[in-house]
Amino acid sequence: MLEDGSRFDGWSCGAVGEEVGEVCFNTSLTGYQEIMSDPSYAGQLVAMTYTQIGNVGINQEDMESSRPWIRGFIIKESSRIPSSWRCEETLTSFLERNNIPAIEGIDTRKLITILREKGAQRGVLSTEDFNSASLLAKTQAWPGMEGMDLTQEVTCSQSYPWREGDLPWKENPWHIRSLEVKKAGSEAGKPFRVVALDFGVKYNILRNLTGAGCAVTVVPATTSAAEVLALKPDGIFLSNGPGDPDAVKHGVATIGKLLESGKPMFGICLGHQMLCLALGGSTEKMKFGHRGGNHPVRNRATGLVEVTSQNHGFVVNRESLPAEVEITHESLFDGTVEGIRLKNSPVFSVQYHPEASPGPHDAHYLFREFVELMQSGVAHPPEEDT
Repeated sequence: MLEDGSRFDGWSCGAVGEEVGEVCFNTSLTGYQEIMSDPSYAGQLVAMTYTQIGNVGINQEDMESSRPWIRGFIIKESSRIPSSWRCEETLTSFLERNNIPAIEGIDTRKLITILREKGAQRGVLSTEDFNSASLLAKTQAWPGMEGMDLTQEVTCSQSYPWREGDLPWKENPWHIRSLEVKKAGSEAGKPFRVVALDFGVKYNILRNLTGAGCAVTVVPATTSAAEVLALKPDGIFLSNGPGDPDAVKHGVATIGKLLESGKPMFGICLGHQMLCLALGGSTEKMKFGHRGGNHPVRNRATGLVEVTSQNHGFVVNRESLPAEVEITHESLFDGTVEGIRLKNSPVFSVQYHPEASPGPHDAHYLFREFVELMQSGVAHPPEEDT
């Protein structure tokens, strides 16, 4: 049930129970497991536009965090018989084991059309309550994503080192090039020390940082600037995460103090938005957000178009950015800000997800650029990834 009164009846293909949250949709054809385990989806009921979900089952290697974070799953058809040599369990088993309700057999085209026309809506998914008036009241009682700080829900409880690079079965030609950067990296061949502020970080971001020649220490979202700098980082990473960036006041304040250090800094998604807030900009809620694996983004410096993976419901207000901020990337769908850098400081960020999990690899060069910033402290123009 959506807050506008739209009701969809189908079959349960997950856990028994009830969840209320923001209903959003993702247009990716693959990567449903990575989507479900992306902490940025905390607080949301996710609808997939692709018709069949669960075809390759579930495996532990493709998890993007310690557990799935979606509140509910909405699909057209669930595949009960997965086909993959890497499959460890079915989608239904995974949802049941993690207490996530899910629905199939509804007209997802109609649902997505409503969300596109009216915008993201609050909704409830239930296997227990079938009374329309009761369900509608539950959706309208939920406060919504604006003003909600969900980073406390998804962040790690204590600091930990991350040393895992690419998974051994993956073939990644970019990783070979990243090793060359690593050899030419920090003094005596030692890896660059990077502190990653965990606002809901994805594992594949950490793998890419490690593969690019970084020794990564992940710290909780509430870590102070003084505690971060006490770790003597060569660079600071600001992770993705869920909720309203303007509600994460402690994180924005920490980033503001870290900017004073002059350390190279790289932000992705929520980290990008919070960086812009710390610089004096503002953010706003999007009508229905960008979520999918084929979003075109133009690099304004090179004119090249990158096909990107995206997952965000808030966006940086272009007019709010101060003069020292240069917009480096913009969406070819709606012209929204997709990347920025500081003109006189080794700091940059992007709205989209260059770690490609799921998604294309066009933007992998950003991890190499972060390493180059730590090498020289001076921003380098991005190169085409061929």
